[in-house]
Amino acid sequence: MTKKRFAEIFFFAIILSFMYYSYLYIEASTFEFDGQKYYVLFDDAMVSMRYAWNLAHGNGLVWNVGEYVEGITNPAWTAFMALFHLLPVPLSHTSLFVQVSGAIFLTLNLFVVKQIVSEFTSNVVVILATVLITASYAPLMIWGLLGMEVSVLVLILNIVVLKIIKADQQKFSPAPYIILGLASLIRIDIIVPYLAILIVMFFVQPQFRKQHLLWAGILLIFFIGGQSIARYLYFGEWLPNTYYLKLEGFPFTLRILRGLYTLFTFIWYSNWVLALLPLSIFIFKRDWKITLLWLIFLAQVAYSAYVGGDAWEHKGGANRFIATTMPLFFVLFTVTLDEFRKLIIEKVQAKTSRAEMVSNAVMFLLILFSIGNFNALLSDWDNIERWALQRRASYIRGNEQNLEYAVEIQKITKPGASIAVIGAGTTPYFLPDRYGIDLLGKADPVIAHSPIRTPMSIVDIPDMRPGHMKWDYDYSIGELKPDLIIILWEGTSEEFAPYKDEYLRGGTETVPWFWLRKDSPDILWENVVTP
Repeated sequence: MTKKRFAEIFFFAIILSFMYYSYLYIEASTFEFDGQKYYVLFDDAMVSMRYAWNLAHGNGLVWNVGEYVEGITNPAWTAFMALFHLLPVPLSHTSLFVQVSGAIFLTLNLFVVKQIVSEFTSNVVVILATVLITASYAPLMIWGLLGMEVSVLVLILNIVVLKIIKADQQKFSPAPYIILGLASLIRIDIIVPYLAILIVMFFVQPQFRKQHLLWAGILLIFFIGGQSIARYLYFGEWLPNTYYLKLEGFPFTLRILRGLYTLFTFIWYSNWVLALLPLSIFIFKRDWKITLLWLIFLAQVAYSAYVGGDAWEHKGGANRFIATTMPLFFVLFTVTLDEFRKLIIEKVQAKTSRAEMVSNAVMFLLILFSIGNFNALLSDWDNIERWALQRRASYIRGNEQNLEYAVEIQKITKPGASIAVIGAGTTPYFLPDRYGIDLLGKADPVIAHSPIRTPMSIVDIPDMRPGHMKWDYDYSIGELKPDLIIILWEGTSEEFAPYKDEYLRGGTETVPWFWLRKDSPDILWENVVTP
């Protein structure tokens, strides 16, 4: 068997294995209640799904009918989700189509990654190892297979990168700016790599600097300005509600420190030696293509730090911002290892076929070791079991609980009842005819524009969770008077105390601890069980 034939077989084995793993992962993320099978996404994705349901049913791009609040940051992805709500399938199965789409996008991405790394090396071991490490990276699978737009963004970004590094540099093409400009409709912060690409190409193609500035500038104004105007006309705000929720009132210094703290923990638990190793690639290759990959990755890392990171870093791995560029990091990582391998062979003067074979084998074993490090498998047996699907993956237990709330609430409330939630996705999605009250403000501008309520000092940085630091029970409970409160946000029982006498504990035999408003006509009291 020739080396080329072996590489083709190994590559497609990775592809087939990834597709099978995706199937197993999707099935492992399902639940069954009352004889009905449910497919559920990550809760933030389920927020988009509620918007998508309303859009598909003619209610507009809204979370609650008649309330124009942009509690999403992914309008085109939400519109994509809306297409599946036009199909004659039950609500319990619409998420499956989004998960399958994510699996398809991530699979296609492996083909693109293979072509990108092939531009830097002809070593089939390096090429296959890069594909393998990308296919094995848990955060990409989590965000992609649980319905986040990460799956399509990583594919689009890598296609653009491949197009740039393969292009004739004696010709100018506006295609990267057009493609990423369109991708900003999926998520606006794709503009970060957009600007990184502009900076690199400005220096790489000095003869086309005016064209780069002109096209990039005009398209940036068109897409970002157009979205801003459309947002203001439709929602009445220049920026998404989640921007105000996460950034307004968050002191700049503390936000940056929190972002740097999460970045440090990400690097540390990924094995900081391996994480920083690709920086040495410039010792071997001073190539603008390497600079392009690095600048895109570092720009996204800097953006993550600028916004204070995400709310889920305590789960481990790359957050949603950094995960989009991790395949480019893996290319840099494996190419750097290969350069060290070649340097060692050269230094010991062992340029033989046997030395090549042994050194490639050692490098491949090191890459397998790095897979364990980047997925934090070597420090936590629970992570190994989650990665191997021997226990539920991250976020799945929370999805099940939120789904269970929806199933049980249907039994004790009437359509039109107002339900207060701290998870604005899964539970409200499966209760489309109930009015949602988002205690943490993702879909509520009053909360989003209110002051941050969590402790704000340097020692509190590890406990800060952007998007989960604002609430106002005087408004959400005192004024809006929800018929049912699922649970209170952690540490807020004292703030609920003034309204406690208006509610009683009750629910169903399965979930008996809801807070039910005593005088509510929208509670099916005959079905209520009290503890």
